[in-house]
Amino acid sequence: MTLLNHRAEGPSSAPPLLLGPSLGTSYALWDEVAPELSISHRVVRWDLPGHGGSAAGLIKAGATVGDLAGLVLALADSLGIERFWYAGVSLGGAVGLHLAVHHPERLSSLAVICSSAHFNGSRPWEERAALVRRDGLAALAENADARWFAGDFTVPRLVRDHRDADPEAYAACCDALAAFDLRDRLAEIAVPTLLVAGREDPATPPSHLREIADAVPGATLVELPGASHLAPAQCPEAVLTALRAHLGQGASRGMAVRREVLGDAHVDRAQDRQTPFTARFQDFISRYAWGEIWTDPTLSRRERSMITLTALVAHGHYDELAMHVRAARRNGLTPEEVGAVLLQTAVYCGVPAANSAFATAQRVLAEEDGTS
Repeated sequence: MTLLNHRAEGPSSAPPLLLGPSLGTSYALWDEVAPELSISHRVVRWDLPGHGGSAAGLIKAGATVGDLAGLVLALADSLGIERFWYAGVSLGGAVGLHLAVHHPERLSSLAVICSSAHFNGSRPWEERAALVRRDGLAALAENADARWFAGDFTVPRLVRDHRDADPEAYAACCDALAAFDLRDRLAEIAVPTLLVAGREDPATPPSHLREIADAVPGATLVELPGASHLAPAQCPEAVLTALRAHLGQGASRGMAVRREVLGDAHVDRAQDRQTPFTARFQDFISRYAWGEIWTDPTLSRRERSMITLTALVAHGHYDELAMHVRAARRNGLTPEEVGAVLLQTAVYCGVPAANSAFATAQRVLAEEDGTS
């Protein structure tokens, strides 16, 4: 299967973040933002069909935003990415909204930048699609700066990408925008959602982002003075600030779950021992292990405790096992159930490993009996 052209940056073990572009641009839209985000995330930015390096044949006349979302999911699948953070600009933001409504199990969070739940009705996009199919993109590219940027600002690379896009693929993207309207589904979005509006944006003015923010439970809205439609290119530092605060919610959620499962005393001790050398590792644990895995509702915390106990026995991590026996009790396992899990490990991990595990668990359970 032909995939969307993309660029991946950052550690492969870091939480994945997919970045979507605006109509007429390439993944170069994120040039000033993606390298900074890749310090803490596995950043994957992609090109629309017929834009940048993506094949024009990936999209046909009459396409929908759902079709584009399907291409994004196929890309994620090919990279072994099950769940991901997502941020998108304009059409890329519409793709994110579609994913949040129709594929919520794939998203950890959503950032919608200079975009809309509708794009002022179908007629303007039908007219633009017809124009491009008839005359190509040269005329539109000539006034791209006025549509995209405030003041005299420009990014020649993006204007060139606009001019070089495939007309038929561009027109099919216009078809998708013409048919897009998710206003009646916004209240269903349950992932943490950030809306970023450019105060000078003529295409998707702040009122469009406010409309989404008002409808999505718990959404956050940030308005950027001096920013027009392509805010990541014109105001990268402001966009970075908003995204970092938003993406940091994973660490906040993870820390809350970490305290619920392991207890305040343990987490406080870990935090007290933290140094500049270990700080990023502690942040990684909070974001990824606790903010991503332990918050996934597919398995209950009881089930996760049983799996974790088994894995720790298998690898002989008995100090960690003691900590997770306590966690298992907090997650509702009885001493008898903890013993049953360890007995199971005797069969599949070996008797010596289970013997050490029983000794560790017996000590922890005895300590609990003495303090209860």
